[in-house]
Amino acid sequence: MTKVQEIQAAIESLPREEYIRLRQWFSERDWEQWDKQIETDSEAGKLDFLIEEALDEKARGRLKEL
Repeated sequence: MTKVQEIQAAIESLPREEYIRLRQWFSERDWEQWDKQIETDSEAGKLDFLIEEALDEKARGRLKEL
């Protein structure tokens, strides 16, 4: 049995409350990694095109008020 299979079996045997806690942990971990990636990309200038696009849309008067 591989490590992944062992983990899967352990997850399947968890009580509902612990399974929910595990899912929440995974979700939070994914969001933290996403935030770090966005920050890294932003610092590297990889998202500058989004700023330019928004400024262009604003100049054309095509933005909506939120």
